[in-house]
Amino acid sequence: MDKKKKTGIGKLLEIKGMGSSLTAFAGLIVIYFVFGMIDHKVFSAQNNLNLLRSMSKYLLIGIGQSYVMITGNIDLSIGSVVGMGTMISATLMSHGVPTLPAILVTAVAAVVVGILNGFLVGKFKLPPFIATLGTMFVTRGIAFIVNGNRNTDNVASGIGKEAADRFQKFFYYGKTFGVYNTFWIALITFIIFFFILSKTRSGRHIYAIGSNVDAARLSGVDVVKTTIKAYVVSAICSTIVGLILAAQAGMGNMDAGNMYEMYGVAAGVIGGVSPLGGAGLLLGTFGGAGVWQVLENGLNMIGAQIGLQRIVIGVIVVMAVLLDVVIRNGSRTSGLGKKAG
Repeated sequence: MDKKKKTGIGKLLEIKGMGSSLTAFAGLIVIYFVFGMIDHKVFSAQNNLNLLRSMSKYLLIGIGQSYVMITGNIDLSIGSVVGMGTMISATLMSHGVPTLPAILVTAVAAVVVGILNGFLVGKFKLPPFIATLGTMFVTRGIAFIVNGNRNTDNVASGIGKEAADRFQKFFYYGKTFGVYNTFWIALITFIIFFFILSKTRSGRHIYAIGSNVDAARLSGVDVVKTTIKAYVVSAICSTIVGLILAAQAGMGNMDAGNMYEMYGVAAGVIGGVSPLGGAGLLLGTFGGAGVWQVLENGLNMIGAQIGLQRIVIGVIVVMAVLLDVVIRNGSRTSGLGKKAG
């Protein structure tokens, strides 16, 4: 019996970070059903579809921020990169540039920001808070400048209604197998980056520098290159969200993406990704994004004020980080006890 348990749930729980991930999903289920009992509209098919679509933005941002947090860093530029991506893509399309070239230019701009962040933190050893705070202001400035300090016209005015409809349907309004494309985009992105983080050498290096950067360097890990990779992933995910917001509105908004860097932190931390680095699974980030969205949706449906929503989510984030600190301190204490024994 013991062996069977060990090869089943016990073996699953032995995976580092799996316990936190499953806790996030358990919390998601509980919160969903609690709000559903209060207001049965929560269980409606349309609300569930809207939940998945809205959650996708938090999931994408969470993936990017989780990659960076696992390296022991943070990316404050995420929200501004979202805004920059929204404005660059929408500006180009509203001026007649076809959709695909506009998306490619937007992606290149974001990757440049990711590389810059990685170099500043990894090569020049700037504190990530300061480095990405700087690029946060720069990229938000680009978002304002790119269309002359004003929001863009409707993208259909430049590329035509048919092309604009295709763009908007692909990223936001269209459905595949009855589910909004936004969710499928987020899910495919999640699967790709989950595989990279959990099954490749690059993923192992990301965890290594988050656990102990000096030990990782002595083991032959290219810390600069790995840090750049993490920040580029963050920039790519932010760009996708920027395109989703442009498709949702059909235009570019200079303030798009405000506070999204914090949404990414919340999704990751609630899902068990440690802000101290070296621990956490993207599976948990998926659950964390779900918890965030279900809380937001449920509180909205029961008429809770926006201030109360922020307080509830803020308390959950603080408690999640506090739990991580307690667990880490407990692990260190037990480890010292074993050595002393």
